[in-house]
Parts: sequence; C-alpha cells; structure tokens
Amino acid sequence: MSIHDKLKRLEELRRKAEEGGGPERIQSQHDRGKLSARERLDLLLDEGSFVELDRFVTHRSSDFGLAERRILGDGVVTGYGTVDGRLVYVFSQDFTVFGGSLSEAHAEKIVKVQEMALRTGAPLIGLNDSGGARIQEGVVSLGGYADIFLRNTLASGVIPQISVILGPCAGGAVYSPAITDFVYMVRGTSYMFVTGPNVVKTVTHEDVDMEGLGGADIHAGTSGVAHFACDSEAECLASVRRLMGFLPPNNTGTPPRRETDDPPDRQDEALLEIVPDNPNQPYDMHDVIRAVVDDGEFYEVHERFAANILVGFAHLGGHAVGVVANQPAVLAGVLDIDSADKGARFVRFCDAFNIPLVVFEDVPGFLPGVAQEHGGIIRHGAKLLYAFSEATVPKVTVITRKAYGGAYDVMNSRHIRGDLSLAWPQAEIAVMGPKGAVEILFRREIAGADDPQAAMDARIEEYREKFAHPYVAAARGFVDDVIDPRETRPRLISALDMLRNKRDENPPKKHGNIPL
Repeated sequence: MSIHDKLKRLEELRRKAEEGGGPERIQSQHDRGKLSARERLDLLLDEGSFVELDRFVTHRSSDFGLAERRILGDGVVTGYGTVDGRLVYVFSQDFTVFGGSLSEAHAEKIVKVQEMALRTGAPLIGLNDSGGARIQEGVVSLGGYADIFLRNTLASGVIPQISVILGPCAGGAVYSPAITDFVYMVRGTSYMFVTGPNVVKTVTHEDVDMEGLGGADIHAGTSGVAHFACDSEAECLASVRRLMGFLPPNNTGTPPRRETDDPPDRQDEALLEIVPDNPNQPYDMHDVIRAVVDDGEFYEVHERFAANILVGFAHLGGHAVGVVANQPAVLAGVLDIDSADKGARFVRFCDAFNIPLVVFEDVPGFLPGVAQEHGGIIRHGAKLLYAFSEATVPKVTVITRKAYGGAYDVMNSRHIRGDLSLAWPQAEIAVMGPKGAVEILFRREIAGADDPQAAMDARIEEYREKFAHPYVAAARGFVDDVIDPRETRPRLISALDMLRNKRDENPPKKHGNIPL
C-alpha cells in the first residue's frame, strides 16, 4: 500500500472518529437542546486551537454484545487547546457513544490529559455528559472513576480544574466534579445526583423528578454543589472562557493582568450615598463593588447560594482579585453555616492560585438560632476564620459599616494577618451593636427609669459616640486608615501595587486540619 493510500485511510478513520455515534444520535442531542462533544469544544476553545489525543482508542470489552461495537474515541474527546491564547487541557464526553458511559479505555483517556495538565502546569476543563459507569465492564469502570478521582485530588490547588455539567452526571461520577474548583450547569439539560429519582422514591417514598432532585437551579441555589447555572450551553461555555481570564495557569503562576481605560485614581461620588444613614437599613453591596472595580465588572461566583455573602472575581487597576463581601440586603449580611462554607472555599481557592483578596465588610455577627447552633455554626464559621488566617496572598479589607463581635475578627481583620484594613467614616467596630450592648450594660438602670425608652435612647446615643465608630480601632492600629468612601478605588489599587511582592509563609507541615 502506497503512502497516498495510507493517508487516504487515515483521513477516513479521522472522519469516522469525528462522527461519534453517528448523525442520528447527534441529531437526537440537538433535539434535546444539547450540542455534540466536538461542537462544545469549538465554543470553548480559540478557533482552530484544539489538538486531539487518543482519537483511535476503542473499548476492550467483548462481553454483552460489545465485541462488534467498537467506536473510535470510546465516548470521550480529549486533547488540548487555548482560551484567549493560554493553554488548557480538555475532555468532552460524547453522549452519542454508549451514552457517554465510562469504560476502562474512556477513563484512561481522561487520566492521560489529567496527568499532562499536571506535568505542564495548565488548567483542566472537563465537559461532562455521561450515563455513568459502563455496566458491561463492571468493576473495571469503577476502577476508572477512582483513577480519575485520585488525579483530581492530586491536582487540587496545583492547577485550576473546571467541571461543566452538560447532561446527566450520576452515582460515583459526581465526585470528580465535586473535587474540582468550579462547577457549571445548564438549566433543563444537566443533572447531578448520587441516586436518581426512582431509587429515592423506592427508599424514602419521596416523589421527585430529575430537575427537582438535581437540576441546575437546585444545585446553584440550594445545595451549593454548582457555582453557576446557565440558560444554554453556549452561554455556559462563554462563561467558562470569562472565568479563565482571572486565573493563573497553576499555583506557581500569577493571574493575568488586564488593560483598562478605567483611571486608577477614579473617585465615584455614588459611594457617598450607597450606605444609608440609618445603620439598620439595608443596601446592596453589589453597588459598592461595581463602583470600585475596573469598568464596574464583577464576575460573581455562587450567586444564588448563601446570598448573604458575595464572592467573585474582578480587576482593580489591572490586578485580578478575588472579592469577598457581606451582603446587607440579605439577612443583614450575617454569617451563617452556608455563607461561611461558601466564603471559606473561595478564599482557599484564591490563596492556592495567588489571587489577592479584597474584602468589603458589613457584618453584624453570626446568625443566632437553634438550627444554626445544632447545625454546627461553630464548626462552619471556623472554616472561614481558618481560610483567612492561613491565606498568604495580599489581603485588604474595607469596612463599609458594621464590624461586630467575632465576625469582625473572622472577616480578614488585621489580627489574622490581614495586610491592610481601611474603614469608612460610618464604620461601627464593636463587640456588638449599640442596642444589644446597652440592654446588657444598663438593664437595671433602664428598667428603673421613669421613661425606659428615653433612657434606652440616651444610652444608645452615648454608646455610639464612644464606641460605634472606626476611630477607637484606628487609634489602636487595628484599622490602618479611615478614608473618604470616594477614595476606595485608588487606595485599593495602591495597596495591591504595594503588596505585589508580598512574602508570607506558614509553618512547615504536611497540611493543616481545617474543621470540615
């Protein structure tokens, strides 16, 4: 056979591999509002950048009628490409081939790109669309999942790992995305659950459909498993591309800087009006963040979960930063079990990948109640404290209003190695709010007064004058400066420039024991 004949054969095999399960099954994907594995990669990666690996791999099983059903690629497309010119490794499961089920060969393809990503220090993005383990291969497929889980764990904190759920993801398959850094889902077509609706109904007699059990909105708003819920696959993959613009390639790299025409010395007059004069009146912390960051762009993470704390990415003077902020518009911005978990995970991600942290603080304390105490608010709240304490990246805090009690310590105070603490003039830094403090300190006096309410009001005003302001903390050096709110953007950019070469280390150890 001549070289030309061999090249012709090669082209035929390449076309066959690209067909996946065939035109009819690809059309079935489209009919369900889903793209094919390769169409997804075309949207995710820079045009023409994808280089495929292992396109000729097939399964090895000959049981249960599989001997004659060998399809090139075996249900997953793997390789590498670029996002905005930066290297990433990818795998995209192909539901048109055996329902995207995971076989021994399928798992080996994923493990190969996992190991290559780790060796070369580049992010890994997985597009998941699979019916689960391939039943015909039995324990071999289960071993394949475990091989993937191990690489997820070893790569954690070394390279960014992104999971995009674009179809079913059930049983043991859910634990690979759960270990990764960010999980994306699409409404109406992607599902995650350990046990499906039929098993749930049999065991617990609860009647629930796939969407109600493990759909995008459930995991983005209730369980917190998903960080993003999108309306379409195109929107979802575009959002992943946007995320990559904030992330370094690995834990030894630095986040990419972004050029902006937004002046670093810009002062926004709106910041004088956002925080109400009444300390008990809510406001939206999004307004503060967008008034300060470059071009008003805030890429929020976990938007629908534990909304009393905000986390996400932005740029400040071109610096990529992770933003953590209390949200007074939801539960007055208190910390509770879910918000502590959400904040801690995000802080640890930013610390692992050298992304500076900017904190906007307005926190009245921890949420009281039997459910919170019995649910372990002590343990969960300690996660956020632990995360900020161990973080060695630049950490800057702006106290916009309340900083009460232990929550003041937890939200990146100077006492836990916060690098710079700034406060607005209306900031209240105290053990507790004026009303609660007065009720404890002057309970008998107020009860015995001719006019208890007037006595209460007088003592509250006295407490505010003595303690509910930032100057006591500033006098101690706990707050580095009290600033005009309009100066927030230039002061933060100055701080990030100043801290660019920060060096900080934790004591040598295998790892700490965060209170999980």
